[in-house]
Amino acid sequence: MPTLSPAVPPGLARSATGALITTIRSTPGVVGRAASLSAQLCAAVTGRSDLSPGRGDKRFADPAWTENPLYRRLGQAYLALEQAISAAVEDAEVDWATRERARFAAGILASTLAPTNTLAGNPAALKRVLDTGGGSVVRGGRNLVRDLRRHGPMPRSVDSAPFQLGDNLGTTPGEVVFRNEVVEIIQYAPSTPTVRSVPLLLVWSMVNKYYVLDLAADRSFIEHAVAQGIPVFVTSWRNPTKDHAEWGLDTYVGALVEAMTAIQEITGSERIGAVGLCSGGQLLAATMGHLAAIGDDRVAHASFGVSLLDMSVPNVAGILLHPGLVRAAGRATETAGIVEGKHIGAVFSWLRPNDLVWGNWVNNYLMGNQPPAFDILAWNDDTNRLPGALQRDLLAIAQDNLLAEPGELRVRDSGVDLGEVSSDVYVVGAETDHLVPWQGAYRSTQLFGGEATFVLSGGGHIQHLVNPPGNPRSHYRTGPEPGPDPEAWLQSAEQHQGTWWTHWAEWVATRSGEERPAPARLGSDLHPPLEPAPGRYVREA
Repeated sequence: MPTLSPAVPPGLARSATGALITTIRSTPGVVGRAASLSAQLCAAVTGRSDLSPGRGDKRFADPAWTENPLYRRLGQAYLALEQAISAAVEDAEVDWATRERARFAAGILASTLAPTNTLAGNPAALKRVLDTGGGSVVRGGRNLVRDLRRHGPMPRSVDSAPFQLGDNLGTTPGEVVFRNEVVEIIQYAPSTPTVRSVPLLLVWSMVNKYYVLDLAADRSFIEHAVAQGIPVFVTSWRNPTKDHAEWGLDTYVGALVEAMTAIQEITGSERIGAVGLCSGGQLLAATMGHLAAIGDDRVAHASFGVSLLDMSVPNVAGILLHPGLVRAAGRATETAGIVEGKHIGAVFSWLRPNDLVWGNWVNNYLMGNQPPAFDILAWNDDTNRLPGALQRDLLAIAQDNLLAEPGELRVRDSGVDLGEVSSDVYVVGAETDHLVPWQGAYRSTQLFGGEATFVLSGGGHIQHLVNPPGNPRSHYRTGPEPGPDPEAWLQSAEQHQGTWWTHWAEWVATRSGEERPAPARLGSDLHPPLEPAPGRYVREA
């Protein structure tokens, strides 16, 4: 069976490992903890341990982990080691950024040591070998060779073959009505007899492709917004190559402002609403700060979701904020010109190694199965590259918290002060978001000069975004006007069943002007339709 292992990006691995060593050295009572671990291991080996896997830990679901004495002892010894590694990080006296890098390294170390990653240490895989007469070993070897050829040292997470853009992904009717060198803008066909007069532009991340907002009928955020009578447009960013290495934040802000102007001409509206999502939220905030600095108030209202503007709140981006790693990343992008999307995806996968790395390893290679066919995973596997200049700009924003410091970020020769932005803002956080902690999302409400609304959704980073009406387990919280303390807001918040989509749509509707007859055609004489959605840029590999 395979003896290779998935690879962590080298610079990140060095930074995280260094942080883990520093953190363990800073943990009080290291000698006592070592003695405690030795006692736990001894108890496991002699059958006296009471350790058990955490609820939902799929690695130890097979009955052999409780019924077979050898496997029970092996599992308990591993759990003792895993808990010791985690406790050493959590109890250390270090700053939050060092702790995040240490957590990252500890998670990789602990997950890699799991016995379930090997054939001998995985009773379910051994049973699979017997049940298939060795067929699972043969299929697992074939899967490994295929993955190494096509994906490098990371196991495939999804079978993307059943999903095709324009067929069963990104199917809401629309047209590309604007295209410049950087971005396409898709306008969606109205589905109601009347629409609001103020259009809405969805500004999606530059790292991924936009169609997670339009996965499938009845699960599409775009479809839902259109059904509320909102004129919807969305950014579809070009997938840059080395020829675009110098595209930085200024480039993307300029492209976005040009797109906004086109949307205003198409709709005849002097103002425009916007939604910034993920890194698109940072781009939208920078654009609004630039517009405010030059006296341009075209953005009537703005919403922010899965987006972190204030980096002072502890978050997983701390793993990237070591000065040496930032410098190394800068040198790498200057040499390569671009950052491959698969490398960005690998970093995010290692944030949840048991689920997103080793779970795939076991499924593909030890069990000999094919990866699952799931549309969200297919979208996640379809990444964009980042221009080197933009990555350097985004790292600088994160490292120095430039969006939260008035005047520290300069965009197109103007200083950005979000406090000068008078637009009303709507901010969404998610309870279990592992990338953007909800307290960090909440901080965005304190940065802008207009009226702020905060909503806390159930679910995680993408789960709360793909959150259509009808799911009985969906819920969200609303509360009073957000003040400085997110925990105080939470204590006063009220929980509602359903999705935040409906609350958001009502908020947008009250700020989107009067109703008028829906347009008979998309685009305009100046900006005629160029091709049907999902367009050209989203298909670029």
